[in-house]
Amino acid sequence: MYMVIDGYNVINNWQDLKLEERNNLEDARQKLIDILQNFKGYTGFNIILVFDAMYAKGKQQNKEYHNGIEVVYTKEGESADSYIEGLIKEIVKKDKVVVVTSDWILQQVVLGQGAIRMSSRELYEELNNYLEDKKKFYTKDDKKDSIESRLSEEIIERLKKMAE
Repeated sequence: MYMVIDGYNVINNWQDLKLEERNNLEDARQKLIDILQNFKGYTGFNIILVFDAMYAKGKQQNKEYHNGIEVVYTKEGESADSYIEGLIKEIVKKDKVVVVTSDWILQQVVLGQGAIRMSSRELYEELNNYLEDKKKFYTKDDKKDSIESRLSEEIIERLKKMAE
């Protein structure tokens, strides 16, 4: 499963990242990358984070990899939306894709291409739910739980397949 994220859309829709951006855009981008690295570990999704350089003079497309997260900076004149649209056309042929953006037009386009849409707010809530679950797990008083009771069904199945 892939998750393709419109980076600046997320930054501008999450209050803490928006405040960070006012001070330093690079710090806001890095904070988002750090958050998504943890989320990748939780979900196992292939995450592609897209930032546009639409108005950056002379900017060429650039891809970076941060602990399994692919970060794409588009070239001058190319919006994140158009990059994501092209990317989705290729990925939906081979795998499921979730596109994270609050841009209504892009949501409609990706739905039409067979992808799943998730708003920036929904991703924020999903991350908070994950953090709450993690907090409960580590503060649990009952030490008599088995290891298996702490794992999701999906992880248990993966471990069983590995043992075969």
